[in-house]
Amino acid sequence: MPRQRYYTPQLRRDLVGRLYHAAKARSVPMTVLSNRMVEEGLNQLGQHSETIRVREEAVPQRADG
Repeated sequence: MPRQRYYTPQLRRDLVGRLYHAAKARSVPMTVLSNRMVEEGLNQLGQHSETIRVREEAVPQRADG
């Protein structure tokens, strides 16, 4: 049975570098640190009653489709 495909957003290259160094400084894997950061950010967003607008950035189109 084929595996279900999930959307996996790409992080900007500059953010990946910063995440790598932050995780290394804390001696944790990048996935652990990124999960913590996303969870904390989502919790903070849930505490705000006003609408939060996120600047939409153009997503580069892949050459293969």
